Amino acid sequence: MTGATRPRSNPIFVLMIFIGMILGGVVGAVLGREIPFITLLGDLFLQGLKMLIIPLVGSSMIVAVASLGDVRKLGRMGGVTILYYLTTTIMAVIIGLVLVNLINPGNGVDAGQGIARDVAAYSFLDVIRGIVPANIFKAMADGKILPMIFFSLFFGGCLTTIGKRAQPVVTLFEGIFDVSMKMTRIIVATAPIGVFALVATRLGKAGGWEMFIVELEAIGRYALTVISGLAIHGVIVLPTILFVIGRRSPLQFIRDMIEPVFLAFSTASSSATLPVTMETISKKAGVDSRVGNFVLPLGATINMDGTALYEAVAAVFIAQAYGLDLSFPTQLVIVLTATLAAIGAAGIPQAGLVTMVMVLHTAGLPVEGVGLLLAIDWFLDRFRTAVNVWGDAVGAAVLERFVSFPDSGPARTD
Repeated sequence: MTGATRPRSNPIFVLMIFIGMILGGVVGAVLGREIPFITLLGDLFLQGLKMLIIPLVGSSMIVAVASLGDVRKLGRMGGVTILYYLTTTIMAVIIGLVLVNLINPGNGVDAGQGIARDVAAYSFLDVIRGIVPANIFKAMADGKILPMIFFSLFFGGCLTTIGKRAQPVVTLFEGIFDVSMKMTRIIVATAPIGVFALVATRLGKAGGWEMFIVELEAIGRYALTVISGLAIHGVIVLPTILFVIGRRSPLQFIRDMIEPVFLAFSTASSSATLPVTMETISKKAGVDSRVGNFVLPLGATINMDGTALYEAVAAVFIAQAYGLDLSFPTQLVIVLTATLAAIGAAGIPQAGLVTMVMVLHTAGLPVEGVGLLLAIDWFLDRFRTAVNVWGDAVGAAVLERFVSFPDSGPARTD
């Protein structure tokens, strides 16, 4: 589980994506017009990503929920943990939305110049009503993501309650997930070509070097917005929760947990960091190991504060770049989808592009806008993952005060 949205960790691959973006910008700016073959390459890349949304996200969520064991046995600890993590994730999304609306990093880009687009219209009741599908197969065929997510979580939860009979079904979805992951890796491997085609097409339609420079500036403003949001959430919001509710010193706690946080930043992988996080939080931070052993793996699955914040900022940034105004109900859809997409991203290593496309598609935004993000994504990925791991650790320290073990003696820290 990466808890991130990077296509690849290979620095050569990242460099290829960056080169693809630069070459696409140069070709589009020099030609000043759209080339059908290049446009076709970009369309195929995006269509490939959209093709995998349903099987990949659906299967990953069902398998993730099923891996929790019988949901009826999670008890108070499980319920409180899930509620806490969902709350902090929604808080992170809201911080991201506030900042991106204040900074407006996508204004002036005109990525959709000459293209008529409409944003899907929503009302609050439509959002709630649309979560529960009358026909799940029709909803999936229509590309409606929220109903599919609801069904997957509901299905996975019920699957945990039927005992051994569930195993063949779980095995089936694990197989679907593994195959979908293989397909995703193949498609993501073409990202340098896809980015080249998307950027070249967009700038070719807009024309001129001016547009190229404006887009580079916008990417810098976008990165600043994401990092600012992550800093507010990681340095202000989470420590405040730790101090007020967890009754711990934030400075002491970050000193205790600095190793897994820096490891998360260096590896951009929350799964690789998890064993270190679990060991450090009990031996150095003094959190009961039984709490850490339950809360941290669950957090690595459903608590992706940094990823959710990033996807919310990215969606609004793309809307701004295309000159689209987002109503409050539409931004509410982004809050819900980014939160749920972050849960899905936790079980989708190296496939965060799919969840990003899912957020854009659900909000009615142009999915080709992902081409704006890929060149800087590898860098932002590390900040997001560090916040994800830090949020998991804070959650364990806070939740230790609200859970108990019926067979427990003194709290264990080894």
